[in-house]
Amino acid sequence: IRFFPNSLGSPRWEIELGYREIKQGLQDSRLTLRSKKSDMVRQELWGVLLAYNIVRYMIKMAAMLKGMWPNQLSFRESTAWVMKLLWTLEGASPSRIPELVKDVASIAQMVKLPPRRERAFPRIVKERPQKYATARRKNAAKLN
Repeated sequence: IRFFPNSLGSPRWEIELGYREIKQGLQDSRLTLRSKKSDMVRQELWGVLLAYNIVRYMIKMAAMLKGMWPNQLSFRESTAWVMKLLWTLEGASPSRIPELVKDVASIAQMVKLPPRRERAFPRIVKERPQKYATARRKNAAKLN
């Protein structure tokens, strides 16, 4: 399958943002995983991916209920909210769990990011300076 480079820009950017959210938001910028054995590293990676998908799903639900885009909500604050929800669910009675999960719409206002300001400098292609000085060409008509 061949892909055109222009069509890969946006999906690749979304993947890069996902990696950043996992590394900075879920792992608190730790460089390594804690496990020593390969099976446990694999299990830890699956756990991180599962947690990431749960948080992303909750963000999507909250954004849809409030009529916002998911990228308008803070991933880090949403992660903290989901962790708080999980701690609450642990001690909650089973009849109260649907009520707590439906409360997801209330977090949308709490974790909403401020609007991004416009670029100070527009995107342009800047001219690269010459590596070596070039000799000026003399006009042939002036040589005589």
